[in-house]
Amino acid sequence: MFRHIVLLRWVDEATEDQKAAVVAGLETLPANIPEIKNYVIGTDAKINEGNSDLGIVADFDSADDYVVYRDHPVHLKVVADFIKPILAGRAAVQFPLG
Repeated sequence: MFRHIVLLRWVDEATEDQKAAVVAGLETLPANIPEIKNYVIGTDAKINEGNSDLGIVADFDSADDYVVYRDHPVHLKVVADFIKPILAGRAAVQFPLG
């Protein structure tokens, strides 16, 4: 298994509708990209100061399957249409499990 974790921070001007559109767009990805084996999206609980606003954990059978996801046109469209317009910062890591 191979894991991809992303943490996103939104610009202060991001609206609740824009944030909801990001989540809705991301939720479509597992149905469109069969290489995704597990996909979890979570909005920060706002318990600690300085946290990111949204986290995504995606699991794949292999690094090659992750690359399919990374470069998939449906994924790239969600990034371009919903994420980039309100993105203030991004951190990511990929690593094999086990």
